[in-house]
Amino acid sequence: MNTMSQTLSASTLLAVALAPLVGAIVAGVFGTAFGGNRIGRRVSHSLTIAGVALSFVLSASVLWDVVMHGARFNETIYHWMQVGGLKMEVGFMVDGLTAMMMCVVTFVSLMVHLYTIGYMHDDAGYNRFFAYISLFTFSMLMLVMSNNLLQLFFGWEAVGLVSYLLIGFWFNKPTAIFANMKAFLVNRVGDFGFILGIGLIVAYAGTLNYTEVFALSGELAKPTLPGTDWMLITVICICLFIGAMGKSAQFPLHVWLPDSMEGPTPISALIHAATMVTAGIFMVARMSPLFELSDAALNFVLVIGAITALFMGFLGIIQNDIKRVVAYSTLSQLGYMTVALGASAYSVAVFHLMTHAFFKALLFLAAGSVIMGVHHNQDIRWMGGLRKYMPITWITSLLGSLALIGTPLFAGFYSKDSIIEAVHFSTLPAAGFAHFAVLAGVFVTAFYSFRMYFLVFHGKERFDQNPDAHHHDDHHHGHHDAHPHESPWVVTVPLVLLAIPSVLIGFITIGPMLFGDFFKDAIVVDAVAHPAMAELAGIFHGPLAMATHALSTAPFWLALAGVVAAWYMYMVNPALPAAIKRGVMPLYTVLENKYYMDWFNENVLARAARGLGTGLWKGGDQGLIDGALVNGSWKLVGWVASIARRLQSGFLYHYALSMILGVFVLMTYFVWRS
Repeated sequence: MNTMSQTLSASTLLAVALAPLVGAIVAGVFGTAFGGNRIGRRVSHSLTIAGVALSFVLSASVLWDVVMHGARFNETIYHWMQVGGLKMEVGFMVDGLTAMMMCVVTFVSLMVHLYTIGYMHDDAGYNRFFAYISLFTFSMLMLVMSNNLLQLFFGWEAVGLVSYLLIGFWFNKPTAIFANMKAFLVNRVGDFGFILGIGLIVAYAGTLNYTEVFALSGELAKPTLPGTDWMLITVICICLFIGAMGKSAQFPLHVWLPDSMEGPTPISALIHAATMVTAGIFMVARMSPLFELSDAALNFVLVIGAITALFMGFLGIIQNDIKRVVAYSTLSQLGYMTVALGASAYSVAVFHLMTHAFFKALLFLAAGSVIMGVHHNQDIRWMGGLRKYMPITWITSLLGSLALIGTPLFAGFYSKDSIIEAVHFSTLPAAGFAHFAVLAGVFVTAFYSFRMYFLVFHGKERFDQNPDAHHHDDHHHGHHDAHPHESPWVVTVPLVLLAIPSVLIGFITIGPMLFGDFFKDAIVVDAVAHPAMAELAGIFHGPLAMATHALSTAPFWLALAGVVAAWYMYMVNPALPAAIKRGVMPLYTVLENKYYMDWFNENVLARAARGLGTGLWKGGDQGLIDGALVNGSWKLVGWVASIARRLQSGFLYHYALSMILGVFVLMTYFVWRS
């Protein structure tokens, strides 16, 4: 084994992580007003793209070594400090899971970097934007490559910070500022759970290193949490998963993700589809040796994932903003991944993470291309018929949508059908509900995806009827009836490069990733307690057989029904949606208000928190700390001094009297004692 692991050198891995960081620092310092704008746009984007491209090439070579030669790496790179027996280090752990994540992160990031040249062309913050996305890439790589919980947490918080900077990129837009604050606060709630989980691991295992923690997992499974009858391992896993719920936007911590669409579109693709939101999924898969020991935690994961997969899909149906449709689609797909984690099909969750990264990044970037084509309008009700004006955007969007709804042979089909099958075989109490949710979700996904597709690319052209568009376009183009146009090559090339894996990657990789030994060191499943993966392996006869068999299964027909329903309602009989809406107005209102989650958070939770804060400030700060401790202590000292001052008169006979009285008291005391 050691002879093989020599193929991965620490310097290569350092280069993968640090290349984007160097680009980010140079563009962020010298390309902005901060460092005096010394380098222009071309140098900024060339440097950051070169950094990410280098990172991608090296990641691909690492993946090659891992797959072909079984190479592994798990070492400390830098020893930061030691507190008692606890080592705090920076180190890398590379196995199949890490190598795959590195390639996905760097490839999608590279596509987004290229695309940004076209998309942010007219933006004043161009260099700052490139600095941010490169910094994001560095943070994400540190997260996935880490071999210990400390570095994982560093990467976790760093991606949270960069996402805050990016969602609020247009910092004079009030909605963007509100959205980035919301993302930040909701993520803090999740991170509180995450750090509690890490703290419990450190308290009981005494180490931050993954391999050492996993070696002690048997010890962690025995005790209960002091003062309760909860199993410690269950508490640890649920705490860790609460971190994942914040980062991967699971119900009820999902509220930040749709609002994060206020950031520029390339961000939506990079952060809210392909990489950052999947960090939670990655982390749970990485922690599989712990999660396998707690059925209660897995059941919790399953329930949360099922709620997210189904109910967030419903919200996608009524959205009119092109980016928000894709955002709710992302929420729903993250729910699917979480369901797979709960069913102990970690490899399926990660497989869906990978296929989804390609087609969802593609759909977001295509949405951005459409937004550019129709002069920065995002409302799908005012599009239509774009097929003939934007052929490349059209065909890549169609391929992305087909992958998303799980069309046989496309990437999304293999991962999504595997999830549905895995839940079907799960023995957990919530498996029945989860199976229903993911099946119903298939129809919902197909419906909203093709509702968007038909409204944007087919039917009558409605872009000249938009009531808000006229004044908006006047200062852009001088005439508002300019036809939509295909985007420049820096936008269409990434679309094509993302469309290829969206079609092919599932077919190629399903065998080794789910049923081969690609994840053999990284993911641990107790096949006796959780038989889903073993059952799946029994019925898998290759990708082609899986696709042909699917034609006779429920998911395929549900997806087809969703597409047909969307076609009928938006192409053939457009009066129908309006009639249905009138018929189910109360339901529509609930969806329109996103199940009143935001209202609840703002009016109940925020008020309670504010009340608590005010109470702590008035009672705690002003009353107790300022009143009793700070002011009380000087008042007490002053009172003691005022008494003592009387005794210090400066007259010798007063002192002599005091001494004699003192001697007298002492003598009396000792005589009395004896």
